[in-house]
Amino acid sequence: MLSGKYSKSLIYKRHSVRKYGDAPVTQEQTDHILHAAMAAPSAHNKQPWSFVVIDKRELLDKIAESHPYAKMMRSASFAIVPCVIREIAKTNPFYPQDLAASVENMLIAAAECGLGSCWCGVHPNEDIEKIFVDLLNIPENLFPFAVLAFGPATEEPVPSDRFDQSRIHYNAW
Repeated sequence: MLSGKYSKSLIYKRHSVRKYGDAPVTQEQTDHILHAAMAAPSAHNKQPWSFVVIDKRELLDKIAESHPYAKMMRSASFAIVPCVIREIAKTNPFYPQDLAASVENMLIAAAECGLGSCWCGVHPNEDIEKIFVDLLNIPENLFPFAVLAFGPATEEPVPSDRFDQSRIHYNAW
């Protein structure tokens, strides 16, 4: 595990959380997460994203029923579905990296707010994409990229050391 001043970084403390408590989540926390999403870098600063915030229990439960890996939505306080703007995606082959950077910013911002989070993939699985398009009335000019669950974690995740020196090569393989 990294030691020194960088070891306390949120990057090393953040883990996927799949069980959430009942403590309230504030609008300020939600807004901070969304601001962090849009602070992400994007190719040519195209910002190929739009976001759907889901805080209605019935919609969260439907996601848990419909998405095979999103059962944690049953206890989540809210979810965010980042969507890709098709027109930008047509001319920006790097939109997956752009959206991934945005998602990672949201996960780290949630940890900063004291919330747990979990990222579940949607794109490029067309069957799962259709679930979200239908459930959330996503317009045709967008498609869903992922779904993220947020809420107060019920337990403190234990950081794990995933560093592997054998996967690092300098200047050439």
